[in-house]
Amino acid sequence: MPPPPPLLVTRLLNFLGISSLHATGLDAYLIITLRSLRMFSAGIPSLILALFFSSLKFPASRIGLFMTLTLLGDVMLSLLLTLVADRLGRRRILFFGSVMMTIAGTTFALSENFWILLFAAVVGVISVTGADCGPFRAVEESVLSGLTDEKTRSDVLAWYVTATTMAGAVGSEVAGRVVQWVEKSSGDVVKAYHVLFWGYAGFGLVGCILCCGLSKRCEVGNEKGSEMQEVRTQEEQEVLLEAMSPSTVDGFENHTPLTPPEQLASSQQPGSTPPLPTPPPANQKKWKSYISQISSPTLKIMTKLWPLLALDSLADGMTPYSLMNYYVSLKFHLSASTLGDITSASQFLCAVSAIFAGPLSKHIGLINTMVFTHLPSSITSAFIPLPKSVGWTVSLLLFRAALNAMDQAPRTSFIAAVVRPEERTGVMGITSMVRTLAMSVGPSVTGILAGHDRFWAAFVASGVCRVSYDLGLWVLFVNVNVSGTKKKEERRGYGRVETDGSGDEDAWDGLLSDSENEHGSESSVGDEEGDLGSGGKKSGAST
Repeated sequence: MPPPPPLLVTRLLNFLGISSLHATGLDAYLIITLRSLRMFSAGIPSLILALFFSSLKFPASRIGLFMTLTLLGDVMLSLLLTLVADRLGRRRILFFGSVMMTIAGTTFALSENFWILLFAAVVGVISVTGADCGPFRAVEESVLSGLTDEKTRSDVLAWYVTATTMAGAVGSEVAGRVVQWVEKSSGDVVKAYHVLFWGYAGFGLVGCILCCGLSKRCEVGNEKGSEMQEVRTQEEQEVLLEAMSPSTVDGFENHTPLTPPEQLASSQQPGSTPPLPTPPPANQKKWKSYISQISSPTLKIMTKLWPLLALDSLADGMTPYSLMNYYVSLKFHLSASTLGDITSASQFLCAVSAIFAGPLSKHIGLINTMVFTHLPSSITSAFIPLPKSVGWTVSLLLFRAALNAMDQAPRTSFIAAVVRPEERTGVMGITSMVRTLAMSVGPSVTGILAGHDRFWAAFVASGVCRVSYDLGLWVLFVNVNVSGTKKKEERRGYGRVETDGSGDEDAWDGLLSDSENEHGSESSVGDEEGDLGSGGKKSGAST
């Protein structure tokens, strides 16, 4: 007798990814809560920082210098911490971030010295844009990728994006109302700002408590499944080297070939001791032990993806919410409260739509979800200056916002699938750095266009860049296999049964095979062609 069909509530929970989130465990809830708390509090400095400095009589040149130096300092600190996070411990890095957040908030609440505040902003990773530009998002995404498998990862990351987007929207709204209330109560605007920074420090303390609840499963050596194998067999190493293209093994040809064990044994004299390998220098060993080593095959993939992500981030930087509100205000003379309502509605739509990114990616694949949800939003961006009425303009803004965030969770899932587990944190940190630097250029481009009475051109340029990103993403990566459904032994003709393990290792091998095809390895095209399909689905029968 067949089992009864699942209840409607169960099916709904599975569809929305709540079951996947629950199956991941307490660590996933703590990570999402920690990120939501940080995004809630990030709205405080982004909203009042310039106003705070203005109330302290700092000149505009110093305010601009503070913003630039803080952003650059955050980028460099983020890159360093993400590269060493796996060795020092992910939980330690997250705990360190919460501690520095507390110290930075306390410093801003007590001090009014420019250079002291600048140091606190850099070390404490104060957000000057409202976005999370520190290293902690990369570490958290790497943790969630390790806690999940290919079936649950997109669902969990979708809830990660949804919860944090909603928290950021609520935080900005609450921060504005608190400033208004304290200012009216005391009549001292500087005191109102200090009160908010004390609240920022308090959120850091709560973050420290949450970090203490994270388990060892969050560390790189305890990730789910068998995707982290400390010692690889010689056969697996040979498969890896054979899959590399010539461009990914530069320098290998100058190395002395490894001597097979049989020849090595026959060449030794009876009773002699086999030669021991020369250990690397102590300083080199220590450096490698603390810096995440990113392999050549990973770099081959990411060097294609990073320019596309930079292009998309440049477009986002050209038309952030603040500049879109400014453009609409100039064109239609709307009140600040109306602009605030539009922004809040946009962020709410971003948060809600992100929930459906996980279920959609299961049906059409990660790359297709990224492209076909983001592409309509990209096209809409270019047409925002066109309407002559407020209603149509606001409708375009809301439609753009509704689809704008649906590519975030699939993008992180894609990177996690094509990158080795021990490289995820470092790669995601570099990705965050590339996106932040590209985004920081965007407002300057818009400012130049607006200064020449071409504000509308910024929206058109942003739309063109975003469409180029979408099309480039689809062309370069639509055929990348990230499902791991076909066994690598079957592809190579070994005829063995694969042990139960993580699908990410298979995905990585499939990705290498795809790279090999690009370099003209005709002998394997016929075997692997059927395994590559849009969104990781098989396009042909497996052998």
